[in-house]
Amino acid sequence: MIALTANLLPLLLGGLLLWTGAAKLTSRTLRAQTARTALPRLVRGPGRALLVLRATAAAEVLLAAGLLATPGAAVPAAGAAVLGTGFLGYLGYARAVAPGSSCGCTASDNAPVTWHSFARAGFVAGAGAGALAADEAWWTAAADRPAASAALLLAGAAASAYLSDGPQGTWRVRLRRLRLRLLGHPHGGRSGAGGTVPVAASVELLERSLAWETAAPLVRSGLVEHWDEDGWRILHYTGVRHDGERDRPVSVLFAMDAGAHLDRAGGQVIRVGVVDQETAEVLTGDLAALPAGRPAG
Repeated sequence: MIALTANLLPLLLGGLLLWTGAAKLTSRTLRAQTARTALPRLVRGPGRALLVLRATAAAEVLLAAGLLATPGAAVPAAGAAVLGTGFLGYLGYARAVAPGSSCGCTASDNAPVTWHSFARAGFVAGAGAGALAADEAWWTAAADRPAASAALLLAGAAASAYLSDGPQGTWRVRLRRLRLRLLGHPHGGRSGAGGTVPVAASVELLERSLAWETAAPLVRSGLVEHWDEDGWRILHYTGVRHDGERDRPVSVLFAMDAGAHLDRAGGQVIRVGVVDQETAEVLTGDLAALPAGRPAG
């Protein structure tokens, strides 16, 4: 089983690197994503940070091609191990100097650096090292032992998907949104009119608003927590605000009608406040008090 695992690692690792690298290269929001990471601080400038992220994405795609097309070759396997080790070092730096910054590991990852990020980078480094032990092509190993190979690949793919989505996994949000579209909202009125609008519906409305567009440069996480109070729904995100020579961790709070959703967004208002996490000082009043129904950008 150990030999089979080593022979299948190039397929698993190559698939993961191809997905993450291609997603970043084709992303239309990569510049905004880069700004949420610690890279601009590390390389001293957003332009350089964007180049580094694009170069990293290209390296991921090239290594994936080598792993998938020439399993057993030492260069792509060793390159993946080095890349994963580099990821671990960068994550340690980001965690130390900008704990609220985004990982930037995938094109849609806005969550801060967590153990998921370290585990994903560790998997890349470990799988690259393990792939050096492959002694036959992954397609030959899979053909020789199809049942065991299918089980290993499914387990590996599930683990990779979980680590890639992280604690605020986008696949869970997509499932909630699909359920809302198929089954509809529990009600069409306010929260006191016989039910509660799902949080996913509030998040979807928020992310299409001008209020979100205004505050997005500060946000570094997915939704952290939420609560309803006096007809308002409060959505809490963490973020970073640049203040002179240092980045200050902040809480970004959005307040919106607890009963609003995309089918009932007209005339609603979303308010935004920013609070320093260290001093509890309110850094701004309302960043925005904009119509919720108008889509951003």
